[in-house]
Amino acid sequence: MRTPASIARHPIHPMLVTLPIGLWIFSFVCDLLFVLGSGASLWFTLAFWTLIGGLAGALIAAIPGVIDMLSLSGQPKKLALTHMSLNVAIVVLYAVNLGMRFTGASIAGYPLALSGIAIALLTVSAWLGAHMVYVHRVAVTEE
Repeated sequence: MRTPASIARHPIHPMLVTLPIGLWIFSFVCDLLFVLGSGASLWFTLAFWTLIGGLAGALIAAIPGVIDMLSLSGQPKKLALTHMSLNVAIVVLYAVNLGMRFTGASIAGYPLALSGIAIALLTVSAWLGAHMVYVHRVAVTEE
């Protein structure tokens, strides 16, 4: 079933979500390298900016995602709502994480834990997104 947010019959949302996913995973890796590794400020800085980039990318990816979700019905719409709810929770966790970093919280404390929880939720959300595509054929043009 085709979805409306597409370019040349290619859905936009799956193209855009790779950026926040990659940035957030890299941010978590940088946090781990900072906390468990050398404590070099490079890892702290990279984690900070990739977290911000992930937030920006997620907000941009949400626009075609919501457009596509509004076009669904039945079971795919229920899955899309769960997928969206998880993504909203992930964005909130990262926004709180960013706020804690601005106030000088130790990365080894809550910010690292929030990143770990967000990555776990991100895994579930990504699985749901793939389930919608591969099982329910959302955003797939049948020939």
